[in-house]
Amino acid sequence: MATNPDPWLRALTWWRKGAKRGWATATVGFTIVIFIAFTLFSDSRNYTDGVHSTDDLVPLTLLQRAQATGAFCLDGSLPGYHFQEGFGSGSANWLLHLEGGGWCNSIQTCNARKGTALGSSKYMGRVVRFDGILSRHPSQNPDFYNWNRVKIRYCDGASFAGHPESEFKNGTELFFRGQLIWEAIMNELLSLGMSKAKQALLSGCSAGGLATFIHCDDFRDHLPKDATVKCFADAGFFLDEPDVLGNLTMLAFYHDVVKLQGVAKSLHKNCVGIMEPFKAVYLSSRNYQKFPVASDPKGYWSSCRLSIQKCDSTQIQRLQGFRDSMLKALSMFQENKEGGMFINSCFVHCQTLMNETWHSPNSPRINNKTIAESVGDWYFDREVSKQIDCPYPCNPTCYNMDYTRD
Repeated sequence: MATNPDPWLRALTWWRKGAKRGWATATVGFTIVIFIAFTLFSDSRNYTDGVHSTDDLVPLTLLQRAQATGAFCLDGSLPGYHFQEGFGSGSANWLLHLEGGGWCNSIQTCNARKGTALGSSKYMGRVVRFDGILSRHPSQNPDFYNWNRVKIRYCDGASFAGHPESEFKNGTELFFRGQLIWEAIMNELLSLGMSKAKQALLSGCSAGGLATFIHCDDFRDHLPKDATVKCFADAGFFLDEPDVLGNLTMLAFYHDVVKLQGVAKSLHKNCVGIMEPFKAVYLSSRNYQKFPVASDPKGYWSSCRLSIQKCDSTQIQRLQGFRDSMLKALSMFQENKEGGMFINSCFVHCQTLMNETWHSPNSPRINNKTIAESVGDWYFDREVSKQIDCPYPCNPTCYNMDYTRD
């Protein structure tokens, strides 16, 4: 179930971690990105492809070792993950996916969040279906289907980057332990065999895409030096652009998030050394935030933000301006031979976790390549993979969400 409308343009960006560590750092430093609302997709979707079975349902594992290190969710419950063991040629390879789900920027919003699956493992589903990049079926996930695949649940409200020193001691029962959760999860997976990984990919969507950027260097450092290690963020690159009324409405929000949970300690030192921490944060965002509710008191954007098909020509032109700004910001990254990108003009968020958008006969394509094929080309160095779509509505393969429908 989607709780908020998604942007008209989704970006998937990734880069190779290796000899040119400085590139990722430079990218973080030169971009201010924004995020607030989140999208959840129900695990109860109906499938008709005949491929799914109960083997696709993966149980939740609560991280018992977190008790000793104090790596707790917002409410003090244990964090969790879902793990499906690899097989065959993929048994020594690991794919981690960091769950997304927005942020909380105040005591009030974090208190509300701790009563949900995004702040407490008490409310997390005990099984999830592994689809998209987590699927075990080669027809749905051609390059990573037999790897060890892990979905890391998100319950700290700050992209696995909060610190306990920022917790309030005045009776407020909130735990800001995102960084500790990340470290505990890494230790757990290393003990399960990831310490001997030959190939590894850290991925994440939305707030999980932000976490991918924040923790990529640390992920690399945990693994064997001769392993191929790369990081891939779905919907994880966005801009500090004014909203439709010309206001920078989201900057205060990110300032509050960073200050509330002490996120600066998890950011790259080179970034916070040249700018304020809240500006250095890589926030997984959505162009939805270019027309937030507060900036649209007369409801001019109310239909457009729910369905791209309901946008008039003036609104489409304004959205195309955001697209142009993003492509301009990515122009330097396009010159990086080791980096890759897949930027389509589809009205949908988090395209890696749905078979419909990741890899299927009806998935979005650019130059006849699905997202899965493009990511595989990039990861395995089969070919340069920098796919950029034509402006909306030219791509007939787009999977466009319509939130005006129940």
